[in-house]
Amino acid sequence: MFQVTFTFEGQAPVTVTAPPDSNLLSVAREANVAIDAPCSGNGSCGKCKVKLVEGELLSPKTGHISDEEYADGWRLSCGSKVISDVTVLVPDIASAYQSRMKTADLSSGEEIAVFEKLQSEIASAGIAFTNDLICQTVSMDEPTLDDTMPDNERLIWAIQAQLGVEKVELPYCVIRKLAKTLREASFTVKVVGEKKDSFLKVYDITAADDASPACALAVDIGTTTVAGVLVDLFTGKLLAKASSGNGQIRYGADVINRIVEQGKEGGIKRLQDAVIKDTLRPIVAALCASAKIRTDRIMRVCIASNTTMNHLLLGLDAEPVRMEPYIPSFFSVADLKAPDIGLPVNTAAELRIAPNIGSYVGGDITAGTLATLLWNKEEFSLFVDLGTNGEIVFGNQDFMMSCACSAGPAFEGGDISCGMRATDGAIEAVVLDADTMEPTYKIVGDEGQKPVGLCGSGIIDMISELFRCGIINAKGLFVREGSRVARDQHGTGRYILATPAESATGREISLTEVDIDSFVRAKGAIYSAIDTLLASLDMDASVLEHVYVAGGIGSGINMKNAINIGMFPAVEIEKYEYVGNSSLAGAYAMAISDEANAKVEELARNMTYVELSTHPGYMDNFVAACFLPHTDIARFPDSIQER
Repeated sequence: MFQVTFTFEGQAPVTVTAPPDSNLLSVAREANVAIDAPCSGNGSCGKCKVKLVEGELLSPKTGHISDEEYADGWRLSCGSKVISDVTVLVPDIASAYQSRMKTADLSSGEEIAVFEKLQSEIASAGIAFTNDLICQTVSMDEPTLDDTMPDNERLIWAIQAQLGVEKVELPYCVIRKLAKTLREASFTVKVVGEKKDSFLKVYDITAADDASPACALAVDIGTTTVAGVLVDLFTGKLLAKASSGNGQIRYGADVINRIVEQGKEGGIKRLQDAVIKDTLRPIVAALCASAKIRTDRIMRVCIASNTTMNHLLLGLDAEPVRMEPYIPSFFSVADLKAPDIGLPVNTAAELRIAPNIGSYVGGDITAGTLATLLWNKEEFSLFVDLGTNGEIVFGNQDFMMSCACSAGPAFEGGDISCGMRATDGAIEAVVLDADTMEPTYKIVGDEGQKPVGLCGSGIIDMISELFRCGIINAKGLFVREGSRVARDQHGTGRYILATPAESATGREISLTEVDIDSFVRAKGAIYSAIDTLLASLDMDASVLEHVYVAGGIGSGINMKNAINIGMFPAVEIEKYEYVGNSSLAGAYAMAISDEANAKVEELARNMTYVELSTHPGYMDNFVAACFLPHTDIARFPDSIQER
């Protein structure tokens, strides 16, 4: 057995033992060390680089590592075997997956205002922001030698008399604290429960003067990023917001790789643990710490995620989702309890899961559709959610159609050599000088921070600017030379956005022809999906009155640049609206509004799902869209390429 030590920048090392010839990436996974491996270790992405510090690895050189990098100790963990005691550095760079928790600062009121606005807009469409929860003070006589009624019956009788219900259910979490709480509160307590007709299910009892809010947890489980909010169930007020990377990403950047991984021995549990133990539990802890409440005050959980993420969350076999005829275990599921899957909340808390529509259009889209109010408008609207899967909804108040395309992880920084998700250090906006080719960029985070890599919105800007300035051609190949353009030994070009001295990592940040090709394929998938969906109704982009764009790829997307590269239809820029994380917004509404929850179920039942993989003409549309901006340039009359 050999000792393998993983070291990090600013973190304690992790040391484990491994048999000879063990795959280094597999050793890291077993040790719960997160190394970004979008291709799930098949050697195609080149993202799982680590630096050999001590010892030896059997690691052949690949095209993903330059001669200089190899000489400096860089290796692909997926292609390395352990042949001695070894120490490696897991770099804190753009390509490395980091599950850092990020808690939002609510002090400015901006985050709170966003959810208040959403609540107002949905309410204006006739959706009441109310639920069946009640909070009531209940008093009872203290026991005596002449009145020896047990505590549970005493409380139930008092509730029945004062709240006018016939049946009361006290879950274990209430029974466990009953004796102490009643006596410390002199038998006058505040009861929080869910009242339906003449039945009351009690969630918690506290002292009458306890001001702790009854809370709901709303979560968007994205393939790359997970975000959650803690809200007051009675007022809808935002109490805390946090996000982190999805721990499952170590098993692949896309859902297909994760389905393959969960099909291996013990895979279902590994994938479920990665999202619950490694991701959701820390998010819940961070939210409760930020809001200064106990976890048992979370009395409802609502989750919006794609179909595969829903299966992996619940520990279900997702293999049928990716195999023809693409049948998931469920579209809609009810009567779930959040603690049943290991969430640290009230033991009686309901678990609401936004319903799926198809194998690749899930609850994140039904929840997002609710938030856009597309279903309440007369005009034709388009809703596009950019992520590892690109999901699209088209319609109005009379009908809605949906489809999904495999865009890959490019919009969230995957498959891009300097890509990263939209967190601190990410370049989210870029402008190039057409003459000097020098960049000016905007970085997420503190002012003065050096760049770490490019997030999705920055990549869109970069490719658009490179094309506008005539630095690359319609195929994404470099056709201009300059101080910022370099080529490797094979002649493959790259644009150097930041030199090692200019970057926060001490390594070059550059966009290569391979990166551009990956992104052009991703944008081609989005455009061709939109085109195919509209064409299936004998329509084109001219009918669109509003285009909603969602996805956590930056603080906003330069829609003009997205059109310039042929990612979105060339309609008036005023018709575009970036709506951010619409999935989380919809989950928030579903968590606190029973009518919103019912509306999402209705939307899912009535939405038509189009399977693009079997749709005639889709592949032809996709191939035509894999150019800048498109092979049919007439579709983009205002697209600019300076010569």
